[in-house]
Amino acid sequence: MVLFVEKSIIELKRIIHKYFTFIVLSLLLSSLGFAQRNLKSGKNPDEKNLRVEKFNPTDTASAINLSKITFKNINKVYDYYKPAKLAEIQRLKRNKQWKEFMEKLYDYVSNFGIKNFIQDMDKVWMLARVAEAQGQMELTKDLYRLIIKHYRGDLQKALTYYDSIAHYDKTLYADIEDYYRLIEKRKQIDTLMPPKDIMLEMGDGVNSPFDDYGLTISGEEDDLIIFTSSRNIDTSRVSMNLVKPRQNEDIYISKKNVEYDEWGMAEPFEALNSAHNEGSPCMSRDGKTIVFARCNSPDGLGDCDLYMTEMTSDSAWSEPKNLGKNINSYAWDSHPAFSITGDTLFFSSARKGGFGGTDIYYSVKDVKDNSWSPAQNIGPVINTRASEVSPYPHPKYHVLYFSSNGHLLNFGDFDIFKTYQREDTWSEPFNVGPLVNGNGSEFYFTIDSESKWLFYAKSMDPKAENLDLQSFPLPMDAKPNSVVKFRGRIIEPTTGEVFQGVVTVIDMDEGDEVAPRRTYDDGTFEFELIDKRNYLIIVEGDNFFDIEQVFYLDGDTEIDIEATSVSSSISFESIDFDKGSATLKPIMENNLHLIIDFLADHPHFNLKIVGHTDTDGDPEDNIKLSLKRAQVIREYILSYGSFADSRVEAYGMGSSQPIIVEEVTEEDKKQNRRVEFHLFSSE
Repeated sequence: MVLFVEKSIIELKRIIHKYFTFIVLSLLLSSLGFAQRNLKSGKNPDEKNLRVEKFNPTDTASAINLSKITFKNINKVYDYYKPAKLAEIQRLKRNKQWKEFMEKLYDYVSNFGIKNFIQDMDKVWMLARVAEAQGQMELTKDLYRLIIKHYRGDLQKALTYYDSIAHYDKTLYADIEDYYRLIEKRKQIDTLMPPKDIMLEMGDGVNSPFDDYGLTISGEEDDLIIFTSSRNIDTSRVSMNLVKPRQNEDIYISKKNVEYDEWGMAEPFEALNSAHNEGSPCMSRDGKTIVFARCNSPDGLGDCDLYMTEMTSDSAWSEPKNLGKNINSYAWDSHPAFSITGDTLFFSSARKGGFGGTDIYYSVKDVKDNSWSPAQNIGPVINTRASEVSPYPHPKYHVLYFSSNGHLLNFGDFDIFKTYQREDTWSEPFNVGPLVNGNGSEFYFTIDSESKWLFYAKSMDPKAENLDLQSFPLPMDAKPNSVVKFRGRIIEPTTGEVFQGVVTVIDMDEGDEVAPRRTYDDGTFEFELIDKRNYLIIVEGDNFFDIEQVFYLDGDTEIDIEATSVSSSISFESIDFDKGSATLKPIMENNLHLIIDFLADHPHFNLKIVGHTDTDGDPEDNIKLSLKRAQVIREYILSYGSFADSRVEAYGMGSSQPIIVEEVTEEDKKQNRRVEFHLFSSE
């Protein structure tokens, strides 16, 4: 029996494996029944030929416009099966009555129950293909995402289709090394807020040599945390060294000293703890109600159940009560969290009848008698064939955070995602990025009310087995209000050439970190930022000079970033020496540092500097002067960049290669009096 699922990822996976084994056995035992449900019997529904005849895109008679598909039947019907409707869909397909076929198939799929996502994904496949043929790409992408989340066969076909149509919908995070390299570069920019620490220990008053995790934060100033710890060692059964001491999970509480910005010594939450295992507490925003998990209790319905306690008139806590069969099941139920208003309770459960290993459920409170309604599955957009845990509704915004190992983008095992509630539906979950999600697992987390800090359990030492509570500055990708689109394209303004590279945005007002992005194939990029702030954008690439540009975000914005290519000869207007002089001026330094930065970032590139003069004076003297100017620039670049001498060459051409052959005006002479920079690869 699991002592407490929060204790170990291994135990969580054990439950998932057990649950999937049940699903596989069920599928095998009922395979004959499945065959009767298909339009063609004798084939596994997820492996059959799902080719759909192509529409004529210009056939306006068959054109229809179907909106984003929703599944309002999920908690009403477990298995939607209508043989007469299936026969009608097959007849329309056979007769190529595409308009009616698509409408009927869309209606059938939208009535799916949970079981249909296990055995009837062939119909989602079919709807996706016919929607794609109709040119309804948003619906098509929604359907392919559902297939990838719930399909139990070979996913390669779905992934290939999705990649082909949703390439520009993906967030192309740059390598995390780019982020840390830019952190070092940012430290040199004295006008910017210094980078925030990556992760902060919450101190010895909170953490212990044992596992500490599963916390909630509350209080008027987010100055109260309640968390789970296995530090309570039960030695009552130890006798003659035959039984080892048992780690007993209990709930602890810590108060923050706001003046010193330190968390006080954690104390056991005696009103919640018992001889059994308790953990994963959540507190309502008014601080008067706590729901938590208790495992292996005699009054429990399953392995772990949810219990509730309320503050009494004398500021004590009532005896915890099991929330009953409307919420708890025969299986594992844990990770509770209240909605903004406190009238909805989200939690995770491994009960039978879900989409995968563990699903997220919710229950709504009846305001008349304060009872909780029967638990509802949150649906197939959030839940997948894998596992979803740790739901956390933001305390101010209509945003739900959760952890999953079953969505399209994962950096490790379990990652943190966010989804926005829009009326009765949830948006496609968004991975909050590599600044939060690493190679391991991230869950048991909470976010403060001002969205400044993320709190979760991590091991600072990869070799250590125990978890400690950490605080982490919430990066831009994880902010609940980072919803304003900032799009751009890197382009050479004269030729129209587009470039690929790495783009980083820095919040200059609040210092919130933003994970860098790679551009798409067409040189475009996209960020989701917080409106009405000042930002610095840094753009780097292999075939253009670095760009730094300040902007103020005012609503959705789309801009062109003008880049200077390094593939041809470059000259800068600022590199203009006084007549007869080879002395560098301060105005030249900014552009020279563009060259220096490029050479530093691209060690396989070398530089050739070529000096030119106008036709005034003796040609031989002009060659000497142009060479001297090139050498002065070379020495500056080598000295400042600490490069090997062999990487930079200097040449003087005098007036032998004029741009303006017949010099008439002073402007003609100025154009001829130039220094050219030729960057070339040494490979």
